[in-house]
Amino acid sequence: MAATDDGDERVMAAAQKIVKSLGTSKNVTDDMILILSSFDNRLSTITDLLTTNDGGSGLSQTEERFVVAEKIILRWDSNTYTPQRHSLPWEDSPEEATEYLSAVDEILDLIEDMSLSEDGEISERSKSVLHLAMSRLEDEFCLILTRNTTPLDVERLYGSIRRVSVSFASNDGEIEDFESFVEDEQESFSEERGGIFGDDQCGDLIDPDAVSDLKEIADRMIRSGYANECCQVYRSVRRDVLDECLSILGVEKLSIEEAQKIEWRSLDEKMKKWIQAVKIVIRVLLTGEKRLFDQVFGRSELISEDCFTETAKGCVIQLLNFGDAVVIGRRSPEKLFRILDMYDALAAVFPDLQSLFSNDLGDYVCSEAQGILDGLGEAAKGTFAEFETAVQSETSRKPIQGGEIHPLTRYVMNYVRLLVDYSDTLNLLLASKEDSSDSLESNDDDILRLGSISPLARRLLLLISSLESNLEEKSRLYEDGAMQYVFLMNNILYIVQKVKDSELGKILGDQWVRKRRGQIRQYATSYLRASWSKVLSCLKDEGIGGGGSSSNVSKVALKERFKNFNLAFEEIYRNQTAWKVPDPQLREELRISISEKVLPAYRSFLGRFGSHLESGRHAGKYIKYTQEDLENYLLDLFEGSPGVLHHPRRKISG
Repeated sequence: MAATDDGDERVMAAAQKIVKSLGTSKNVTDDMILILSSFDNRLSTITDLLTTNDGGSGLSQTEERFVVAEKIILRWDSNTYTPQRHSLPWEDSPEEATEYLSAVDEILDLIEDMSLSEDGEISERSKSVLHLAMSRLEDEFCLILTRNTTPLDVERLYGSIRRVSVSFASNDGEIEDFESFVEDEQESFSEERGGIFGDDQCGDLIDPDAVSDLKEIADRMIRSGYANECCQVYRSVRRDVLDECLSILGVEKLSIEEAQKIEWRSLDEKMKKWIQAVKIVIRVLLTGEKRLFDQVFGRSELISEDCFTETAKGCVIQLLNFGDAVVIGRRSPEKLFRILDMYDALAAVFPDLQSLFSNDLGDYVCSEAQGILDGLGEAAKGTFAEFETAVQSETSRKPIQGGEIHPLTRYVMNYVRLLVDYSDTLNLLLASKEDSSDSLESNDDDILRLGSISPLARRLLLLISSLESNLEEKSRLYEDGAMQYVFLMNNILYIVQKVKDSELGKILGDQWVRKRRGQIRQYATSYLRASWSKVLSCLKDEGIGGGGSSSNVSKVALKERFKNFNLAFEEIYRNQTAWKVPDPQLREELRISISEKVLPAYRSFLGRFGSHLESGRHAGKYIKYTQEDLENYLLDLFEGSPGVLHHPRRKISG
């Protein structure tokens, strides 16, 4: 231990001697101090010699403080340092980084105290070394921002997005059936509109441990008058980060012209991604970005909020540009739900946007967002109007095989059911445009009954009324009058079921439903009359002769009557087994109604006159069917598959 102390004393004595001998040459002294202090850390106390031995160095205490700080800065900014090297003081040498920042603080303190202004040479050197230090800190600031950025974890933010495609209309004007889509899509819409990421999700895209280092550097740069340079680096790096986030979220940089040329299925996917991106960017990413900005710059009066605005506005404008393309794009019914989703998404985050961009420069961003929001609202109203017009003017002339439910009916009712999910938004948008004098007749019983109703309910009543009128026109495409009524029964019942099974029932009410069920009963009565009157007329006594007396009955007339009955029944069977009544309850009710009219009449007719033919030759040629046969055959009606009668030649006993 004693030997070590003696060695230290000899080293220090040598150092004192060297310093004294070099005192007459300031530059040489400075260089030697740097060399020796880096050679052995025991010589770091040489600075103490400078501060306690004025006579040895020839420097004032202020100058000596500057020289020491200058040496530290020059040491770190020697030729061996490059910003691209792997090892960084702030990551691998925190103690040395602290020493560097302390040296910067020392120079700043001396400058602010005006202690260096007395010596012109020292003053110039201080500016030079400070500029060198700021350049170094700027590089470090950029590297820390860049190397400590964490990637956006999309799955963590909102999980897997269900990909659902839908096509609403075919090219030749026939509206496609998308009923199966609705069952899945309603759940999908509910998930998307309800939000799929929590408010507590972290939007910070930088390692928290790096924030304190960034703040330390920013504080020195701001204090040194390099706030603009610091902000410029911050804006440059963070803009790139936010642009990369938009790319990860699937938001592409598209011009309005490019967006308008995209085919619908692709555009639909982009609209869904946009809806999610708006929520994530405003509520998560930019909120986290604002938090980072405040942490780094500490709400410094020398750092304007414009720095954050300039950093963040680019990604917001990119989002809004896509919204603008949708606003001015071609309007078609299939776009309405996505436009409403876009409107709701932007409206939901608009207060957050205003909070983030609260300065004068941010007013531009908020103004642009408000313009897009208003535009989406107008686009939604215009698209809804296009849908109404499409329903009214749908003039396909091809009758639906079997009298089934028309694709227009499925399309409109499933479309309307989805619209009800947007009641609040649509009532808000449609309220400003509502004009009952233009759109409703005073004698409309449904409107008068409901009295004061919401704008959406009023428009839906009109829409369904237009659909019913259109269906009346389409029913006339069938030459068979009975089939017209089957077609109307099928379609009106479908409308009623869709109303009862959804929120539409609350809007239209029970009386509206009862009125349509009454229509269905009337159509059923009209069907029986149109379809079975001819059959039943064959089972009347008129024209047979004899009032039922066996002696006066005309067998010729009787044979003709049975023959006509068989032909009429077989024609109905052949035709109406091919007709389709999808609803099992309606199908059963129709069969029962037919049975109640036909079977008793046939049984009675057969009972009165059957014996007149049974004893004759070829009786089975005329009396083909028993009552049980007819009852079984009636069960084949309305199945949508043409039936073939198989009746055995009956052996009639004499």
